[in-house]
Amino acid sequence: MTRPRLTYFDAPVSRGEECRLALHLAGVDFEDNRIQSSAWSALKEQMPYGALPVLELPGHPPFAQTNAILVLVGRRHGLHPADDFEAARHEAMMQHVEELRHNVSPTLRMGDAEKKAAREALVAGFLPAWGKLAERNLASAAPFFGGAMIHVVDIKLHMAVRWFLGGKVDHIPATIFSAFPKLMGVHDAVRDHPGVKAWYAR
Repeated sequence: MTRPRLTYFDAPVSRGEECRLALHLAGVDFEDNRIQSSAWSALKEQMPYGALPVLELPGHPPFAQTNAILVLVGRRHGLHPADDFEAARHEAMMQHVEELRHNVSPTLRMGDAEKKAAREALVAGFLPAWGKLAERNLASAAPFFGGAMIHVVDIKLHMAVRWFLGGKVDHIPATIFSAFPKLMGVHDAVRDHPGVKAWYAR
């Protein structure tokens, strides 16, 4: 292979889209290898951790885990802090997003009645608590997590908030994070970033 290849499902969502956006904003010429869900079972055992996304770089074996991919891309291309403490602070927020997914994703596989009860419980407890903690750890300086410059953590926060904003997650209001202006501000700043707009205008 002569250029990086990112493999993820053929959908502009979640962890794979975070990595696509990071590579695009970094100016990396990469192969956007999109697979159909029907092909996943045959590929799963070939993946390093049995999950997607997976990034392949020339001269290296494939590697996975979203935050690891984002941090590597960020470090190489100025989208992750060089200072070790600030980098760790960004990575803590990235893990906070993964905790959100860890709590919500199991409801995707539930039947209607079970899903409704589980998501109503999330709305009553976990989700506002998650938003409050995210808000607490966001810098007062707008518009991004660390201030004026976009980093991979901002892409991750944007994707987390965007998941709910469309109102398509049954039983969870699209306004679930509207009480958190800094969090919503990061979402909007990433959405309006010229590089992000260029990705979706292709």
